[in-house]
Amino acid sequence: MMVELERPWTVRFEALPPLALYVHIPWCVRKCPYCDFNSHERGGELPERDYVDALIEDLEGLLPAVWGRRLSTVFIGGGTPSLFSPEAIDRLLSATRARLPLEPGAEITLEANPGTVEAARFTGFRQAGVNRLSLGVQSLDDRMLAALGRIHSADEARRAITLAQREFDNVNIDLMYGLPGQTLAQVEADIGEAVRFGTPHVSAYQLTIEPNTVFWSRRPGLPEHDLCADMGLAAEETLAAAGFEHYETSAFARPGRRSRHNLNYWEFGDYLGIGAGAHGKVSFPDRVARHARIKQPREYLQARGATIAEERQVRPQEMPFEFMLNALRLVEGFPVDLYRARTGLSAATVERALERAEAKGLLERDWRRIRPSGRGRHFLNELVELFLA
Repeated sequence: MMVELERPWTVRFEALPPLALYVHIPWCVRKCPYCDFNSHERGGELPERDYVDALIEDLEGLLPAVWGRRLSTVFIGGGTPSLFSPEAIDRLLSATRARLPLEPGAEITLEANPGTVEAARFTGFRQAGVNRLSLGVQSLDDRMLAALGRIHSADEARRAITLAQREFDNVNIDLMYGLPGQTLAQVEADIGEAVRFGTPHVSAYQLTIEPNTVFWSRRPGLPEHDLCADMGLAAEETLAAAGFEHYETSAFARPGRRSRHNLNYWEFGDYLGIGAGAHGKVSFPDRVARHARIKQPREYLQARGATIAEERQVRPQEMPFEFMLNALRLVEGFPVDLYRARTGLSAATVERALERAEAKGLLERDWRRIRPSGRGRHFLNELVELFLA
């Protein structure tokens, strides 16, 4: 009797990954000049009711693909989701719970900007079921906020952080460095002040100039590369000294407070995407599929019930790169067996690429974990490119 050996590019899942939900609310008060997200300036009153109706229809259309599965996390991003009323967020989350079971203690995050109008709604968001707030502070220096085109002041940001901490015990502060005209001392001041607030999570990332932004067409003067590297190192050292774990390229958390939703992305979990421009990934026993929604809010609302703009199956040969693009952002890397568990592929499909990465000094591994080296963390693009099909 002949035994058929498993082909390395045969996708076969023994168990499906965790499942999350991403909700995109695309409106903001004013588009920032560095922003390349699918965000659109608010023109008049927001169509809250119609948009929540459309979100619910999106979710219902995805249910047959995820019957029997539970949501581990929900993330409401944008845009500026905090422009929606607490009543709209409550209706959305209630409709979600009625259609998909949530795991006990599921993390539910809402992104908010530190304007005074949004801060006044924090109590309502908490009552709606949001249990984690992510504040887009970016800087606590008025000069830097002006350079970024932000509409809030440093004092408004401080007030928003204080108010958020009264309602939520899980608050993230987003900060940026490498800003136009920024000095190392200003970065150290921003990070130091964020630490003193005592929030359990800080995201600190370097400003990058992306296509299709105002900064791309009218590039501001940015600090030199070496200075930006010093800024990043200063952020890491200050946060480490304050007890934060640097667990992902730009993410720092106190013990037990890592972003569970973002970890699901980085560990190549599944997620449903609903809302204008939202993307999703769903695993089946023998394949992985991705979906993307119509981006323009007006067209999205007009297409009610038919908002999928793209749906495709991920080719097995593409999955090593997609997995490593996410998992190698983790400072501690990932368990050896996670690759097979999340791609359904044999470890043989990445062995040669792992050997090349080790030879270049970009990667370290033992029988338990695979992780980027110190050099690999600083040259992450070069590392993940080794896994391209």
